[in-house]
Amino acid sequence: MDYASIFSETVKLFALMTPPAVLSAFLSATRDYEQARKKATARKTSLAVFIIGMLLFFLGDRIFSVFDFTLDAFRIGAGILLFLTAVSLMNETPQKSSFPTEEDISVVPLAIPLCMGPASIGTVMVLGASAADTAAMITGALALLLASLGIYAILHFSEAVEKLLGKTGMAVLSKLTGLLLSAIAAQVVFTGVRTFLK
Repeated sequence: MDYASIFSETVKLFALMTPPAVLSAFLSATRDYEQARKKATARKTSLAVFIIGMLLFFLGDRIFSVFDFTLDAFRIGAGILLFLTAVSLMNETPQKSSFPTEEDISVVPLAIPLCMGPASIGTVMVLGASAADTAAMITGALALLLASLGIYAILHFSEAVEKLLGKTGMAVLSKLTGLLLSAIAAQVVFTGVRTFLK
């Protein structure tokens, strides 16, 4: 088992899930929640992210065949959406959440579209469709599991993370995530264009 590949894919997927944006929304929306409800929301959000990610990962190639577009075309489209996500993170300013406190926010909007937005959905589908063998499929599935556990961890310990980082730290983390996503977006688009031209 290639642990370096698992680590690399986990970091990439975790960054794609835009943890600073998810954490900020979670903190704002659950400010008046009891601790038990906060923990339950964190569990349900990470579980929803994992289930959605696994479905897209294993069914991505079938979706490509149904809609009759190539993997490279999808790479380019996903890369562009990912770059737009990176730009929005770079320009993001903290805003007070308007989520209804009486509703369950774990699936919508936390899992979708904050964690699994268009860019992360596209990237997961590309990752699954481009997996060449069983080892690559296992690597991708483990990376999705670990990234989902990472989302659970930051939501479960959200108050501690907020205290540790403070407003300035949260802003810096958001910008760094944006920079990382822009680099991933450039690589995805470059790979799609290069393969298409061949």
